[in-house]
Amino acid sequence: MPEGDTIFKTAAALRPLLVGQHILAARARAPGPAIERVVGSQVLSVEPMGKHLLIRFSNGLALHTHLRMGGSWHRYRPGEPWRRPAWQARVILEVPEHVIVCFNAPTVELLPDRAVGLHPSLQRLGPDLLAETFSADEAIGRLRSRPAVHIADALLDQTALAGIGNIYKSEVLFLEGINPWTTVADLDDSTLRRLVETAERLLHDNVVPGHAHRTTTHRDPAGRGHVWVYGRANQPCRRCGTPIRSRRQGQLSRLTYWCPRCQPAVSP
Repeated sequence: MPEGDTIFKTAAALRPLLVGQHILAARARAPGPAIERVVGSQVLSVEPMGKHLLIRFSNGLALHTHLRMGGSWHRYRPGEPWRRPAWQARVILEVPEHVIVCFNAPTVELLPDRAVGLHPSLQRLGPDLLAETFSADEAIGRLRSRPAVHIADALLDQTALAGIGNIYKSEVLFLEGINPWTTVADLDDSTLRRLVETAERLLHDNVVPGHAHRTTTHRDPAGRGHVWVYGRANQPCRRCGTPIRSRRQGQLSRLTYWCPRCQPAVSP
């Protein structure tokens, strides 16, 4: 699933292609939104909201997408062959010099702009780690309201703080030496603050223009050795050499990666 930095960079890439442009044509795969209603309108903004993306139009409508595991946005020149089959296109927006296609997104909705703040998924979002208005205090308070939840699951809860996915979950916990099965109640406020600040720093580090590969180790700009534990089950820890472990966790059964020596379990 794309994480907050992916959506932030997607919005940054789409913004210069769309903002200020008039929509010449628009279509969506059926069943889908009546996207043809935006034809003739001007694109006002392209905004990331955690893992969600909003495109606002001058006629009072907004396109909301969530890519989840398999969705992506592409840009093509008019007449250029697409890199994916047309049947995978969920929505297509045509402006004078570009064709913008969203492939395979499970969530594609056209909303009145005034209803965006009332949308159930968007209304419940916690503070966005990449937003200029991000509040660490609010994020800590929302985490603290989940005392019995394992910290790995709490970090994935987009209603606590928005933007962390499975990669950053495992990487942040490793960097702070916290076992993923520790409950929120077992962590003091200073530890929660370190977790939030580390997550915020990592996401900001990875939206710097020119960074082709996500990295949490900053070891190799080419992408080799770019993570500490994620996806490295049974490989030696980069710090201590202990084999990295992995196990499914939480109601969504997401894989968690950790080093049992660097992140020891909390004693009962």
